[in-house]
Amino acid sequence: MLPTLFLSHGAPNVALYDLPARRFFDGLAATLPRPRALLVASAHYAAPRPAVTVAAAPRTIHDFHGFEDALYDMRYPAPGDPTLAARVLELLRVELGVEGVADDRWGFDHGAWSPLIRIYPQADIPLVLLSLDPQGDARYHFRLGRALTALRAEGVLVIGSGSITHNLGRVSPPMDHDAAAPWVRAFLTWMDDKLAAGDGEAVCDYLRAAPHARDCHPSDEHLMPLLVALGAAGEGGRGTRLHHSITYGTLAMDAWRFD
Repeated sequence: MLPTLFLSHGAPNVALYDLPARRFFDGLAATLPRPRALLVASAHYAAPRPAVTVAAAPRTIHDFHGFEDALYDMRYPAPGDPTLAARVLELLRVELGVEGVADDRWGFDHGAWSPLIRIYPQADIPLVLLSLDPQGDARYHFRLGRALTALRAEGVLVIGSGSITHNLGRVSPPMDHDAAAPWVRAFLTWMDDKLAAGDGEAVCDYLRAAPHARDCHPSDEHLMPLLVALGAAGEGGRGTRLHHSITYGTLAMDAWRFD
């Protein structure tokens, strides 16, 4: 039975520099069973209905501006997996009563490829992306993940890729500025406790209950992949924090495993 993962992918140029988060990504695959396929819920893929990529060879999307030229030359040529995409749509229909969308236009955005290019650099594991709903709340995304629990026993590694804190208006350069702001530390302390306990109900209520929730997430899209990963772990799933570091003073790069 595979775990599920939540990865804070940070700025795309984390793939370029010798930072704690990149070193963590470089060593992560060695700690996991090799999956037959990957399903990534990315903060950068949004649709009004659940959508999955179905192309056999999805394109690499450089959905960012103003970064180093080397990033725009990067490609992640992993194969798609139309069979897995169909399985995801089946589970959403059966478990949620939702008709999802087979998307042959979207590719691999940087929420997926910027960590995976370090974790699985051979790009030889089939990859499917799952969209988030920009109108969906935390409970919706938790239920979305819960509908996919069966994939853990089918050799599919479900990954939520976002950021456990994400306020781009309050970043403090340079990138390796790792002294976390007090409001970041308070939010992480609360979140650590709830995730370790597998308290999905509390995490779903983070906007009301967590300290500095809106300071850390002026918008919600980068935390919703965490809810997908937590939900996909199934009933009783608890979290183990695999990594913690800070970039830009406010972007926590925390990663979690759920079993």
